[in-house]
Amino acid sequence: MKKETNYQILKEYCLNEGADLFGVADISKIKHKFNLPKKLLKKINRAVCLAVRLSKGVLLEIEDKPTLLYSHHYKNLNTYLDQLGFRVSLFLERKNELAIPIPSSQILDWKKQISHASHKEIGYLSGLGWIGRNNLLVNEDFGAQIRLVTILTSFDCKPDKPTKKSCGSCFKCLKVCPAHAIKKDPKKFDHIKCFEKVRDFSKMPGVHQYICGVCIRACSGKK
Repeated sequence: MKKETNYQILKEYCLNEGADLFGVADISKIKHKFNLPKKLLKKINRAVCLAVRLSKGVLLEIEDKPTLLYSHHYKNLNTYLDQLGFRVSLFLERKNELAIPIPSSQILDWKKQISHASHKEIGYLSGLGWIGRNNLLVNEDFGAQIRLVTILTSFDCKPDKPTKKSCGSCFKCLKVCPAHAIKKDPKKFDHIKCFEKVRDFSKMPGVHQYICGVCIRACSGKK
């Protein structure tokens, strides 16, 4: 009962602070993969995953490459998510719990796609969606048009369960991918082709970050 109560308290707080989606993952079996000191993770077995949707209007401008408007929006949303993660961490620490906010978009190695922890894997475990053909977390309502932030914590609350849903017969992202990195089988996503394309896009005047947005625009969900 306590775990359910803690879950509801945390969910209400996160949604009131500006998250569009909330989930909790049991990370006890995957935390060994995190690029963080083991002693730091010893008492941490939960991860709060929060999502905020991207602007539909900004995404509509994208055709075959990222735009300056999208680049600016992407930066602002990452900052918003990091501030959200920071506030949630303070909320948990004031309850005498450990809390580690994982930056929304801090990559340790872009080519190998390594970060402190995988937001999308945690998002999947927390029931927010599935890993789509575009190699992004896909939510039933918002598609891939979301950005994520994660807070690792010792807070004792019930975890959510992964969804069994998938992209099914939808191939919209595959048809528009400028890198031809997306395949019918999600497991065959070509990370190198995707990396090379976003690296090229980062050289566009005013962009200066590894982004694309083409497949995200195509993957809109139900809302």
